[in-house]
Amino acid sequence: MSDAYSSTVNTARDYYNSEDADNFYAVIWGGEDIHIGLYQDADESIFDASRRTVAHMASLLDLDDSKTVLDIGAGFGGPARFLAGTFGCRVTALNLSEVENRRDRAMNREQGLDQLVEVVDGSFEDIPCPDASVDVVWSQDAILHSGNRARVIREVARVLKPGGTFIFTDPMQADDCPAGVLAPILERIHLDTLGSPAFYRQMAREVGLSEVGFEEHTAQLVNHYARVLGETERRQDDLLKVVSPGYIERMKTGLGHWVDGGNKGYLAWGIFRFRKT
Repeated sequence: MSDAYSSTVNTARDYYNSEDADNFYAVIWGGEDIHIGLYQDADESIFDASRRTVAHMASLLDLDDSKTVLDIGAGFGGPARFLAGTFGCRVTALNLSEVENRRDRAMNREQGLDQLVEVVDGSFEDIPCPDASVDVVWSQDAILHSGNRARVIREVARVLKPGGTFIFTDPMQADDCPAGVLAPILERIHLDTLGSPAFYRQMAREVGLSEVGFEEHTAQLVNHYARVLGETERRQDDLLKVVSPGYIERMKTGLGHWVDGGNKGYLAWGIFRFRKT
């Protein structure tokens, strides 16, 4: 990856390329998705809830086999495979972790979707797509890892066709979050800040994206991190076969910070949609 990318992006790349992270997310999430779920009950599987998020977001779009989708920060590529397999659209899965991308490409081949899903190594701070070339830009809980989120939104606007849609989720700080209270979360994930709903709205306006809607689901952020924490504790013996003890302990601490921040009203999460005018 180029040195031109922010240090935050390079830090995220190193993290997601690590064997510990790759194995943890594959085991706990089921190997397809790495994002916040929409839970119907406290004991629902992480896989099912995470897949519900994908299906619900897709239901908010007008997709068919004529559409092109760009998933930025695609992780293991589960959403890309869902969109391609369900709607027949062509999906580019842009992701910074070569380790995750190898897993993604293998699953595309196994599921017979490698003709519809292209996995590209790269950063959403410099999207390797021509101007006005995609119908939909999709992202789930990835943009927080950018050290220059304004640049990411500018890149999204650049590659969208006129009338195209940007749909995304991101763990955010609440608009009225007090200064300093997110330090435990930010230190754990090596970030200086989180975005906020107000930040994304302002940036979208500046680059010609008009808001279509925002579904506020902050309670699901708390549900999700609590669910992942509980599953990590329940399956710790199995995890220790493929993940280091230090990683697991740091993960449990970090998940606790997310739950605490959400319960105190410091965080926000939901589904944003914007349209390029």
